[in-house]
Amino acid sequence: MAKDRPPPDNFNTRYHRLKTDIHRRIVETVDLSKLNRWDPARMRREVRSLAVQLSANASELLNELEREQLTEEVMSEVFGLGPLDPLMVDPSVSDILVNGPFTVYVERNGKLELTPVRFHDDAHLLQIVQRIAARVGRRADEMSPMVDARLEDGSRVNAIIPPLSLTGPVLSIRRFGVRLGGDDLLSNGTMPPEVLGFLKAAVEARVSILVSGGTGSGKTTLLNALSQYIPGDERLITIEDSAELKLRQRHVVSLETKTSNVEGVGEIRQRELVRNALRMRPDRIIVGEVRGAEALDMLQALNTGHEGSLTTIHANDTRDALTRLEMMVMMAGFDLPVPVIRYYIVSAITLVVQLARLKGGKRKVVKVSEVLGTDPAPYDIRDVFGYTQSGVRGGAAYGEFHATGYKPRVLDRLQAMGIDLPLETFEKRVWADG
Repeated sequence: MAKDRPPPDNFNTRYHRLKTDIHRRIVETVDLSKLNRWDPARMRREVRSLAVQLSANASELLNELEREQLTEEVMSEVFGLGPLDPLMVDPSVSDILVNGPFTVYVERNGKLELTPVRFHDDAHLLQIVQRIAARVGRRADEMSPMVDARLEDGSRVNAIIPPLSLTGPVLSIRRFGVRLGGDDLLSNGTMPPEVLGFLKAAVEARVSILVSGGTGSGKTTLLNALSQYIPGDERLITIEDSAELKLRQRHVVSLETKTSNVEGVGEIRQRELVRNALRMRPDRIIVGEVRGAEALDMLQALNTGHEGSLTTIHANDTRDALTRLEMMVMMAGFDLPVPVIRYYIVSAITLVVQLARLKGGKRKVVKVSEVLGTDPAPYDIRDVFGYTQSGVRGGAAYGEFHATGYKPRVLDRLQAMGIDLPLETFEKRVWADG
């Protein structure tokens, strides 16, 4: 099937050819080996000066305003992400999804929308993908058609190119957004004050919490927010595939996995980092997301004096989250009986916080549950708080939060740690959502 292409535009065609020519001449003219020894500000000044000079020579084609625009776009081509740069500085954009050179979507406030951003052709988009790959010591070609990377601002990038992609190069960027605190999650309706108060107390009392949710449900955002309640005198170690956590405490060691190099060697997985973290005298270990065999090492850490640790898991339901943990432990390669695995899980995880992204883009804490044991099998789980969607209004879901009336056993631990929550917090009632 033929790709949709924008209508022919002679000026746009000439303009792009001119920009491509200036970009090529800059690469040919500037001594890149010398630039590598300069600081970034000097590099930009040198390239901008050359771009301005070359643009001025095209005065018969462009007016002054167009030459200024051309200079800025050349700078984006040399140092940035080309047509995507304006989206990368837009604070309302949380995701950028490039489905080939002529289709660029963004997510704003939880909703996808098509943008007028375009690349000139497949080669132009591939050039941007290859630049991203080069920054992290990877390549993007037929032999290595998939790329995972992290930009300087912390944004996560995934790219896949032909022959795996049939629509040309495809690029997905998860923006490193504004760090939200507990008060922000109250103001945007993610949860009511009573739920946040309970979770805050649990973090302070070193209760281990598993945050569960689907893609884009706000797991990392909630993990960041909850981490602010960890006492500042504790030593924290974070472990992530792509560093997104930004903890406010001073004593933080951040670890990140490493992908293999172009020769296919040198990969460091989360499991190795979790095991190494145990030798670094942590008070708490925070794993951005458990995805595989590192689940066993994490559970062992939680059962051997590292209580109060936090992690997330990709699951659509509380019970599904615990079942997925079981499967991940089995991936570790040890022939452990299922009852032993479940005992490990219930001994390590006390609370499960389930998040969901509802219609219209709203993120909600839809369930806070306490894990009590394995009787009745497979898990004895009691819901403390919940959320019920009532309907959709104006394209956005609405509903109400509620307390189930269950008084969690963990309150005894909170009281032993000197934290007293009012019992009416857990009395059966509802809170309207907005």
